[in-house]
Amino acid sequence: MPLVETEIADGIATVTLNRPEAMNALSKALRTELAATMRRLDADDAVRVVILTGAGTRAFTAGLDLKELGTEPDAMADTTGNNPDANPVKAIELCRKPVIGAINGMAITGGFELALACDVLIASENARFADTHARVGIMPGWGLSQKLSRAIGIYRAKELSLSGNFLDAQTALAWGLVNRVVPADDLLPAARKLAGDMAGIDPGFSAAYKSLIDDGYAASFVDGMAIEASRSTAANSMVGPDEIAKRREAVQARGRQQ
Repeated sequence: MPLVETEIADGIATVTLNRPEAMNALSKALRTELAATMRRLDADDAVRVVILTGAGTRAFTAGLDLKELGTEPDAMADTTGNNPDANPVKAIELCRKPVIGAINGMAITGGFELALACDVLIASENARFADTHARVGIMPGWGLSQKLSRAIGIYRAKELSLSGNFLDAQTALAWGLVNRVVPADDLLPAARKLAGDMAGIDPGFSAAYKSLIDDGYAASFVDGMAIEASRSTAANSMVGPDEIAKRREAVQARGRQQ
């Protein structure tokens, strides 16, 4: 069986981490295959949105394969993020298409970092999050120490990272870590519904808007506002009245249907 399964339909690619017997742990082989899959989907014009999930109901991914790390002397070399071929988090971050994380179970440490790389998180009621870097004695190298505090606040981030405690799905929702929590059976349907909505956006515009949000968020507020002003001036000057009128009709029609 492939370590990463990919299904493409209606412009939506569903990517499934496929090591359920190992809680979808991120072995070197799986990391490399996932990174390659994300790069391939980013380059595929037939794909407009990506859904990332894990096989089974126990885990989205339990993070780095600790058994592998404990038995192979050079296994740590590819866990720092410096090798782009084995860095799935960077591949997700660089994907120009929206990436929806469908968190079906536990997302632990490196798996937590994988979830944080996604643009939107929909969690099953079975989802649980934990940062156990401190308990394992390994520093995060895929961004968790910086992203988590920006997502839920520095005090909550420190509580999680310096205790290694688990965060349940409903608390994750209350803390703003995930967009919504749904019953387990509704997880993929909910993700596909949202993906379908996103797939209806022009892919070039979607990529540009995603980049604007990410680049502005990474900057100071003042610099982010300047980035928006510069890019909106350049982009909006290319849009004519007839095109706006046509799109206005489409937006109104969609609003009546919802």
